[in-house]
Amino acid sequence: MSDTIIAAEPTIRLVAFFGILAAMALWEVAAPRRRREIPRVVRWTNNLALVVLDTAILRLTFPILAVGLAAMAEERGWGLFNNINSPVWAAIFVSMLLLDLAIYLQHVMFHALPGLWRLHRMHHADLEFDATTGLRFHPAEILISMGIKLAVVAAMGPPAVAVLLFEVILNATALFNHANIDLPRPVDRMLRWIVVTPDMHRVHHSIDPQETNSNFGFNLPWWDRLFGTYIAQPADGHENMMIGIEQFRTRRDLWLDRMLIQPMLGSAIGNVFDDRSNRKRSSSNSSGQTETDTNK
Repeated sequence: MSDTIIAAEPTIRLVAFFGILAAMALWEVAAPRRRREIPRVVRWTNNLALVVLDTAILRLTFPILAVGLAAMAEERGWGLFNNINSPVWAAIFVSMLLLDLAIYLQHVMFHALPGLWRLHRMHHADLEFDATTGLRFHPAEILISMGIKLAVVAAMGPPAVAVLLFEVILNATALFNHANIDLPRPVDRMLRWIVVTPDMHRVHHSIDPQETNSNFGFNLPWWDRLFGTYIAQPADGHENMMIGIEQFRTRRDLWLDRMLIQPMLGSAIGNVFDDRSNRKRSSSNSSGQTETDTNK
């Protein structure tokens, strides 16, 4: 079973990635949420080039990735789920849930620690918000993230199929919740109870540090509500809010070479700890601002 999953992994990943990306791109053209100001050729070519670079570096750096490690753990009896008797369906479900929680906590950590924020802020420095923003991560962040994921997989011993499903779903939801698509407001209010929607995640890409340091979920929305990091809507509304961070505001900053050296530039302002003095948001915003405000 594990051998079959590992053999099929590249095909499953590629089909899911290109299928969801194409669907989101078409949806963005048909029903955009926000007006586009920067030509796609500028952002898409550089964001997608970064994906190619990230993938190459990841494959060259790690001899084994998460799905392969899960299969190895199954064979050698490593990790929690390989040492307890539980139904396969329960192991798959709980593993995917815990992996999602780990991604949420990792995301918070990348905002909280100045050194990690320098890497992660490149994701936030995109001046617009669309599906390719969900692919825009510094190679060093990708490597650290994979190291954390491998440690979690080794400790948990999840079924290989659970890891594959989780990674495919996480990639698909990242493309979806970064997409510049105009979901009907009632649909958004319903969906954001079960999955992170574009309107929910867009708040996280606001230039306002209070909003940047909220809505950390990529897939499941429950962690933000549970841990008090949920903000329902941006203060300036979705159409008028400013995307990005204050330090990098030129179109030249969107080029691949500038993205790669960005962690070495400027100061690490804007992370969670730097934002302590601004943590006076009223309870109506933090838990939040009513879902009915989604028509802005």
